[in-house]
Amino acid sequence: MFTLALGDDAELRPLEPWQAPELAARTDLDPVETYRRRYADQLASGTGRLYGIWREGVLVGAAVFACFDTLTGVCEISCRPEQAAQDHDLETRAGRALIDWAFAERGMSRVEWWVTADDVRSIVAARRLGMTRDGVLRERGSARGVRQDSEVWAVLSHEWPPVQGQNEPRARVQVELDRLMGLFMASFTNTDGRQPDLEVIRHLFVPEGRIISNVGGEPSVMDLDAFIEPRQKMLTDGTLTEFSEWEISERTEMFGSVAHRFSVYGKSGFRHGERFEGRGHKTTQYLRTPAGWRMCSMAWDDEPAPTSG
Repeated sequence: MFTLALGDDAELRPLEPWQAPELAARTDLDPVETYRRRYADQLASGTGRLYGIWREGVLVGAAVFACFDTLTGVCEISCRPEQAAQDHDLETRAGRALIDWAFAERGMSRVEWWVTADDVRSIVAARRLGMTRDGVLRERGSARGVRQDSEVWAVLSHEWPPVQGQNEPRARVQVELDRLMGLFMASFTNTDGRQPDLEVIRHLFVPEGRIISNVGGEPSVMDLDAFIEPRQKMLTDGTLTEFSEWEISERTEMFGSVAHRFSVYGKSGFRHGERFEGRGHKTTQYLRTPAGWRMCSMAWDDEPAPTSG
């Protein structure tokens, strides 16, 4: 039996039938019936698998390949640690382990994550894994007699960074850092009817991340809450409309588990109904964490607006 370390004294390994009642006592899943009726057959046919998540030797959750179709190259995963284990980000780490294996070892093309539209915890996990919401299926399922919408989130093999390691090729790290910066910039966009979603930034940064504005030479040091909340308001209350920000150029340096990126960016939109355009410079620091590469700090300064004359 294999064991896969998830960090923080946690590990992932196949769940045996005799361990299913212990999991049932700790989660809202029914692994006894699930194992007997579904995953035993799927394990035998190679179309699904049920794993247990252990922390400090205690079974605290499950990670599942709900389906695994090698003919189409599509599989579906689900991870559910007990409530007490969530502070340790086990849902994201277990999900990353399953996705790594599906892409690197089995050559799958697409990994899906299905959630009910009101399952905020699983939606947050999908975002942390870099997945994209592909759509909503109205009243697809039911729970306790109530029809519920389902959201399908997915990540494609060419979008997924490789298994992390000290000898990870520079080009692959660059792809992942490009992806994080692209998601950061896109979170502000409210052009063409798009809804800005600055909550994404929480999943791009480590929780203790800092963002610093040094526009005008007066530094403003913000945690994630202080940065996100006023900007989300401006982008949704009509203060800033048709706004977008994009990276013009970048220079990235890497060493082991740390990286630094210096960017030139542009921005445009309407502020209180008046058109504006601008440019600036941004410096961003990254760390490789058990959940993958994350931003840890960012600082920026805008170029002075051009004057006529």
